[in-house]
Amino acid sequence: MLTRRHFIMTGTALFSTPITGAAFAQDASPSQWAAWDARVTPANYDPATTNPWGFHPRYLPQRVQANDGLTPGDIHVDAIARYLYHIQADGTAMRYGVSIARGNLYEHGTYTIRRKAKWPKWTPTKDMIARDPAQFEQFADGVPGGPTNPLGSRALYLFVGNRDTYLRIHGTPHPRSIGGRASSGCVRMVMAHIIGLYDQVEPGAQAILYPAEVTASS
Repeated sequence: MLTRRHFIMTGTALFSTPITGAAFAQDASPSQWAAWDARVTPANYDPATTNPWGFHPRYLPQRVQANDGLTPGDIHVDAIARYLYHIQADGTAMRYGVSIARGNLYEHGTYTIRRKAKWPKWTPTKDMIARDPAQFEQFADGVPGGPTNPLGSRALYLFVGNRDTYLRIHGTPHPRSIGGRASSGCVRMVMAHIIGLYDQVEPGAQAILYPAEVTASS
């Protein structure tokens, strides 16, 4: 079993310091997308500097150098640092700040992105309703897509084989949660950030979610 120190060293080695200088079935009307995108994208938006949300600047999108041997197009989530990396063909990666799941709801592993959606409908899972019926049972029939929807502006759907895990990488109407542990299982991104990422991700790419915590071997 990996020790915590080993994972931190390995995760750090994946990516060095910042470098300076086909959609599937959709869940909201395409006629609404542009207006909603504009609503969640700050005025004069510059991904590298715009931060009306007030979180640490390290969570803003940055291009960084990636280690050799990583597959272009894949996504890697460093759950300890709260970073998502999208590997580029030139050996770099785009890095974004994320929020991950609370406690033991985070599920590390290797997944395949088999579906993408703009402004998707959200429906809580049966497990979510069972854990907290007071919060989730009222939404059992689903919530239409829109700026206040829990899945936000875009969603990438994570599968194991042909099985939908109900885990997503998605936008959030709660951007101040970025950098923390807040979700019921998914990886959250700022809506404006995932709008920029979305068109760069191809169905069939892998998403590798690294452990948030590792236990030292005995």
